[in-house]
Amino acid sequence: MRKSILSVLLLAATGAFCQTQISDYKPGLTPEGAVYYLPKTAMRVAVKVEKTTYKPGEFCKYAERYLRLKDVKVAASTDHRVISCSITPYGMADKDKAFAVKFNAKSAAANLSFTDDGRLVAINATPSKEPQHSPFVPAQKPIADNPRDYMGKDIVAAGSTAKMAELTAREIYDIRDSKNALNRGEADFMPKDGEQLRIMLANLDKQDRILSSLFCGTVEKDTAEVIFNVCPEKEIQHEVLFRLSRQLGVVDGDDLSGTPYYISVKDLNALPEAAPDDGKKKKEREDGIYVNVPGKISVAVGKGDEPIATAEFPAGQFGNVELLSGDLFNKRFTTHLWLNPTTGAVEKLEAEQPK
Repeated sequence: MRKSILSVLLLAATGAFCQTQISDYKPGLTPEGAVYYLPKTAMRVAVKVEKTTYKPGEFCKYAERYLRLKDVKVAASTDHRVISCSITPYGMADKDKAFAVKFNAKSAAANLSFTDDGRLVAINATPSKEPQHSPFVPAQKPIADNPRDYMGKDIVAAGSTAKMAELTAREIYDIRDSKNALNRGEADFMPKDGEQLRIMLANLDKQDRILSSLFCGTVEKDTAEVIFNVCPEKEIQHEVLFRLSRQLGVVDGDDLSGTPYYISVKDLNALPEAAPDDGKKKKEREDGIYVNVPGKISVAVGKGDEPIATAEFPAGQFGNVELLSGDLFNKRFTTHLWLNPTTGAVEKLEAEQPK
C-alpha cells in the first residue's frame, strides 16, 4: 500500500525543491510541505526445516521373529534438518536519511508517492510495485489410516500381543502371495482389464503397507519455514544467525544444544568514493531531491564453512546519497521519477514538455 500526496505545489524560484535534512519528523504531508525517507536494504533469510518423526509400531518387538526385519527401532525419535535457504532483499525506511520538501504556490504541481513507512518511491508517476513475501504454506497432511481397521476378526480376538503379531504377519504374507499371483497372471480371479489390475494391486499394496507399519513403525515428515530479518549496517564476519537442534529444531543463537549456522556480509566496494565538498553554499547543495546510489554486497549463510545459500544485490546503506537538481522539477517541463523501493536508487527518469 502506498500513500500519495496529489497536486502539491513545490518551491520553484530558481528550483522546484528546497531540502533540509531532519531526524525527528514523521514522514508524509506536513503544513510546510512533505517529509520522506530514503530506504536501507534489509534481507529476509527464509530457512525451510524438515521435521522427521518416527513412531514405533505396536508389534515392533516381533518384527525380526515374524517378518525377518532387523534393526527395527523400538523407541520414538525426532530429527530436524535444513532442506533449503533463500535470501531476499527488501526495503525499510532509513531514519538517518530523512529529508523535507517545502511547497510554494508559484511552482509546478507534483504528485509524490510514498510507501506506508514513508519512503519516497515516485514523483509524477505510478510507483513500481514492491515485491511481497509469500509465506510458505505446507501441504495438507492426509488422514492417517488406522491399522486395526485392516485386521480380521481372528487377529482382533487374539488373547495376547504376541498372538496378534503372529496372525498379522500371516495376513501380510497372504497379501503378498496374492500380489505375486496377480502379477504372474495365476490368480483365481484375474481382472478383466489393466485398469482393474492396477486398482487391485494398489489396494493390496496399501493393506501390506499399513499392516507392516505395526512392525516397522511409521515415519512422518513436516516442513516449516523460519524467517530471519537482517539489516546490516556494516560488514558481518561469520556471525551466528541461528542454531539447529536435531531434537528441538531451530533454537536461539546462544542455545548450545544446536549446531550453529552463520551469516556473512561483505561489502563489494562497487562504488567510487564520494566527491569532496566543492564549497558551494548549503542552499545550492540542498536544492533538489536526494536519492541513494547503492553499493553492492554479497551475503552467505552456511553451516561451518559449507554455504547453504549465497546472494549478491545492491544495498542503499552501503552506497552514497546524491542530489538530483531542482531544475529537473521546474515549470518548463514535467519530470517523472521512479525510485527503487528497496535501494532508493533511480529506476527511471523522464521529462516531457508541456503542451
